[in-house]
Amino acid sequence: MARLSTLLALSPVLLYLASAECNRTELLAFVDGYVAAQNMGFLGYLEGADPYNFSYLENNKSREITTGVLGKILHVDRQYTAIDLVNCATFTELIITDPAHPYVIGTQIRHQTDGRGVYLIDSIVSTTGSWLFNASQTLSYATKENWDPVIPPEQRSSRDDLMHAADTYLDMWQNGSAIAAVPWGTPCDRLEGSVYTGNGSPTDSCMVGIPTNNTQPPNSGRRYVVDEEGGTISVLCVFEHLNMAPDSHLFRLLNGKLRYIHTITVTSSS
Repeated sequence: MARLSTLLALSPVLLYLASAECNRTELLAFVDGYVAAQNMGFLGYLEGADPYNFSYLENNKSREITTGVLGKILHVDRQYTAIDLVNCATFTELIITDPAHPYVIGTQIRHQTDGRGVYLIDSIVSTTGSWLFNASQTLSYATKENWDPVIPPEQRSSRDDLMHAADTYLDMWQNGSAIAAVPWGTPCDRLEGSVYTGNGSPTDSCMVGIPTNNTQPPNSGRRYVVDEEGGTISVLCVFEHLNMAPDSHLFRLLNGKLRYIHTITVTSSS
């Protein structure tokens, strides 16, 4: 069982160097099994996990997968998946609106490059009591956005540019100079929990509510899934200034500028 401290210490550079090209079909097949497992509450759908080296993290803590959210029958109303063919990984955002068991979940899944299968499922799991949580409102806003899995080549950003956009955005809480380095787009819409900054206007901005106190603790332990074809980057991390809250940020860039941001933040009461 991999230690969380070891995972969080891995830099994106080390993750990049340790990986190789992998198979898109196999990555998506495991995502299908993951979603089926959540829909049915049956872990038998997770075919392809490495039986000798597998870890499950939920809200930045290592736990037995049989005791986590995947053991619950939850009907998934919406899913979006980003694919990282360099790091052999995926990110999937799930929205579940069942009034009795509402959830919004962001999951990174990492595959071995030697063919032995999945070695890590890493989920940020929010529910009632989490920061600005309302799954039905989240669904209503998300379904109005354009999250096509592949965007035209002329609208794509490089891997480095996607990393730069995510890192400068997450650096704003500790570094005021990062604000000017963020590739702000117009329009840009942010779905923060269930609160939406946009109203469908071409002047929508994601700069609404950005931090004014730039000397806060960092957003640490960042883990990345970078999808150049989709123009997206997922970052799971620790919001230290929110009592070490587990957090997921998903960014989409079009033409080099931020277009959409989705956040999932798990507060202590959830």
